[in-house]
Amino acid sequence: MDRLNLNSQLEHLQSKYVGTGHADTNKFEWLQNQHRDSYASYLGHYGLLTYFSVAENESIGRMKFNYLEKMLQPCGPPIKKED
Repeated sequence: MDRLNLNSQLEHLQSKYVGTGHADTNKFEWLQNQHRDSYASYLGHYGLLTYFSVAENESIGRMKFNYLEKMLQPCGPPIKKED
């Protein structure tokens, strides 16, 4: 009974939050979600964005632009699947 309850809770979390993945999520997709989540956090927290801009000696606007660009393909082009 506990196993069914645990599986249903896991399925509910996976449907609610994209970053948790699912049974068919491969390593590349999981890593891509992690990178996008990190960049979104950097953009959402102004203090962290300011810290990165000072550390890299760039303007805050340039850092926002760079992070938005990186969110498109954070891990490079997708892996081609062989059918």
